[in-house]
Amino acid sequence: MNATIYHNPRCSKSRATLALLEHHGLTVKVIDYLANPPSVAHLRELVAKLNLPVTRIVRFGESLAKELGLAVDDARSATQWLELLHAHPALIERPIVVIGDRAVIGRPPENVLALLDSAC
Repeated sequence: MNATIYHNPRCSKSRATLALLEHHGLTVKVIDYLANPPSVAHLRELVAKLNLPVTRIVRFGESLAKELGLAVDDARSATQWLELLHAHPALIERPIVVIGDRAVIGRPPENVLALLDSAC
């Protein structure tokens, strides 16, 4: 089975999620989303696979979010949020794991287990 992880190697949850995937024998494509930010279109696909509103993948607790004055109830369209995440990938929740046409946020890393179970 193949998986893709949008990974931040400095994040302990991201490292733990990657280790969990590898422990379960998956072939993992690792994308360092900070070095290679996903396009707006790709972010839109990720949000659809997560089946979440775009604001659920925004890290509002980051100092950058505070500097930008971001709040979950800001009057922004989904596209505006996606453009913001593309421009500031540090605001993207991590890690995001994709298997097939579904995705989960690996916080906690055990969230990935439900995705693995449904893919089998």
